Amino acid sequence: MATRTIVIDHGSGFLKAGFSGFNEPQMVFPSIVNYIPCRENPGPSYARRRVSLGIDLCRPDTFSYPIHRGRVLNWEGVEHIWSFVLEKHRLENENSPVMVTEFPLKEPADRQKTLEIMFELLDVPSIFLADQLEMSLYASGLLTGVVVDSGYGLTRVQPFHLGCPLRSSAKMLEFAGQDLSAYLFKSLFKEDYNRHNLFQLDTVATTQMTKCYVPQNLGESLDFYQSLPGGSDENNAYQLPDGSRVELTPMQRLAPEMFFSPEVFDLQGPSISQAVLDSIETCEASMHPLLVSHLMACGGNTLYPGFTKRLYGLIADHFSSTKTTMWVGSNRNFSVWLGASVVAHLSTYKSKWMTKEEYDESFKM
Repeated sequence: MATRTIVIDHGSGFLKAGFSGFNEPQMVFPSIVNYIPCRENPGPSYARRRVSLGIDLCRPDTFSYPIHRGRVLNWEGVEHIWSFVLEKHRLENENSPVMVTEFPLKEPADRQKTLEIMFELLDVPSIFLADQLEMSLYASGLLTGVVVDSGYGLTRVQPFHLGCPLRSSAKMLEFAGQDLSAYLFKSLFKEDYNRHNLFQLDTVATTQMTKCYVPQNLGESLDFYQSLPGGSDENNAYQLPDGSRVELTPMQRLAPEMFFSPEVFDLQGPSISQAVLDSIETCEASMHPLLVSHLMACGGNTLYPGFTKRLYGLIADHFSSTKTTMWVGSNRNFSVWLGASVVAHLSTYKSKWMTKEEYDESFKM
């Protein structure tokens, strides 16, 4: 394949893109589109609007996510985002092949739609549709292990053995970063919360990135905060538009606890640590030591301070007779993209690529 492959990892919350061979994607932005009414184009409702990227500051109520919890809800929005990415990258390499990581809850029709957009509308010369969790595994340099991926829309656990996914042991939780955001929206702004309010959006994002962390023991952390006099922690506040400061509650600071105690936040399903344990336990007992010694954490949620330490401790306590090792890269929020960037150049994956000619022969007869 050409040395300059365009790698696109399109998640529910963010898109990561760039040329293969780099240590990180050159383009990272929210997977958001907005629709603006178009007076010059009369006709049915869908024809009287134009799609653009991101949030329109003049019309912040028009944006949406085209992918929700690993499922494509708006192919027009997906196509617009991909078109933007390819247009930017083709300024340097017009005929670059394209590698796209596949949506986790894809249907056969989704794969067909992806190929149709890429070959017929965006005119790519060849394409490789790559499994996201497999790419994360390769980013660590491993072939065997358990990938624990928690992103914006989904939390997934997948064991691998010699590069092959043990699909019967896979676990998927439909709570992730967007649920943490929803909790903070409702908690911070109560009945006035509005997911399209720019100030609220910024406050929630800033709180998540700079204030939140995973406690090692929820009860002890709550006791600690309750023992502090009000206003003693300068970092424990956010500023309102009028300049006044509001203190965060202990549970707002400790919101990422929901990944380990979902029942505290009225969320269904097992915790992320229980999902990992259940996944490993369903594998053959002889494989347990190998899998436990090759745990890989990736996805944006794993960047919360205390996340990987808490997860490691819970797994290590359960498998106390086995050495537990967790692989955590500094760029683990980009693990899928990084793995795909490496795989794009491997000759062993040559058969995975589909050319435009092969597509025409297979799907346009």
